[in-house]
Amino acid sequence: MKQQTTLKDGFMRWPVLFLVSLTMFFAYMFVDVLSPLKTMLETEINWSSTTFGTYAGSEFFLNVFVFFLIFAGVILDKMGIRFTAILSGTLMVIGAGIKLYALSEYFRSGGFGYEFLNSFIPSFPATAKLASVGFAIFGCGCEMGGVTVSRILVKWFSGKQLALAMGLEMAIARLGVFAVFQLSPRLANLGDPSIMRPVFVVSLLLCIGLIFYILYSILDKKLDEQLGEASADEEEPFRLSDLRLIAGSSVFWIVALLCVLFYSAIFPFQKFSTEMIANNLGVTTEVAASIFSIFPMGALFMTPIIGGILDYYGKGATMLMAGSIMMAGCHLVFAFYPFVLGETVSYVVMIATIVVLGVSFSLVPASLWPSVPKLIDGKVLGSAYSAIFWVQNVGLLLVPMLIGAVLEATNSSIQAGQPMDYKYAMVIFSSFGVIAFFLAFILKTVDRKKGYGLELPNVKK
Repeated sequence: MKQQTTLKDGFMRWPVLFLVSLTMFFAYMFVDVLSPLKTMLETEINWSSTTFGTYAGSEFFLNVFVFFLIFAGVILDKMGIRFTAILSGTLMVIGAGIKLYALSEYFRSGGFGYEFLNSFIPSFPATAKLASVGFAIFGCGCEMGGVTVSRILVKWFSGKQLALAMGLEMAIARLGVFAVFQLSPRLANLGDPSIMRPVFVVSLLLCIGLIFYILYSILDKKLDEQLGEASADEEEPFRLSDLRLIAGSSVFWIVALLCVLFYSAIFPFQKFSTEMIANNLGVTTEVAASIFSIFPMGALFMTPIIGGILDYYGKGATMLMAGSIMMAGCHLVFAFYPFVLGETVSYVVMIATIVVLGVSFSLVPASLWPSVPKLIDGKVLGSAYSAIFWVQNVGLLLVPMLIGAVLEATNSSIQAGQPMDYKYAMVIFSSFGVIAFFLAFILKTVDRKKGYGLELPNVKK
């Protein structure tokens, strides 16, 4: 008997990819909306490097210490994709609203809650406290959204162009980094300088992203009706005891550690990159933000290509090794290259290094995320992605704080707003890439022995 053709077998899986990718595009914009404005935050509302680093890490506080991401995986496996997607979008909008209020003139002038938040830990401003609360709630939704999107793509592209789909989703999402590094400083300096203005615009985009998740849910419900409400990877009911399938897997922990090292060398770096570039090249923060905005362009063009290669030719573990060593090398260039050999040479080296870093950012995630379904039972796949994201969030919480503290310690005599020495901070980022390279080598060795298929193509012929 001829098998029924479903939505995912035809063209509709691509609009689904586009809808969920755009929501993550807006989320990535919000994540870094203040990154190009670090110097403005120091001079206008007295945020030190330590304060900024703590704020940057707060995105992951609830995910790590309240184990929200672990619960998110359980929610996903128990309640399903549609419920979890809409919940994640709602949390992002709520968190954005709180952060927007924290940076508003009304709050900064003594609005509701200011006196209370200003009454303790005076070294950490009230604006930073409330912004961190909002960022933490947003972080719950954003990371839950990332887990859910991975699960969505596995559902709609399994046995098809899974790596390509994940690569395209990551490329579109990271294009948000390009957009916000171009947009944020320009909006902030449009007319009277305003930190709140770019945050307001990106918060509106998150509301549109929530609408996209609702539209996706309509299509997903239709697919489930075609599949009889039980897709192949959900035939067995999920039980909490099934989580031992994750915790007891040594190869899972290799992947999780590789993930936290790689992402800890990229996302926290983005928070400090504008100031680092401005200091190294002696340019304004607006020019520096524009230069760094090319970072995701390497990923934009290369991630879909790499995804296609993985789908049809394989070599996922090998690409993990290549991306890790490229990333380590780029951070070493930022640390030790003397950007004083003439303006043209300095610009060329900086831009080329940023582009290569973007390429490395396409090699590792494009290889990593499609590999997880090969390692983990389908009925706990949502929890597996959540567990990986949780481990990743530990690094993303702590590393910005570490970098902020290192910058304070190594630039103790530098006044606020003046150029800082980023050498030691860049060496720390580079060390993450070196360790990730060795973990990727171990993963490839384990795969060769146990036959997980990490080096094999994803498309079933």
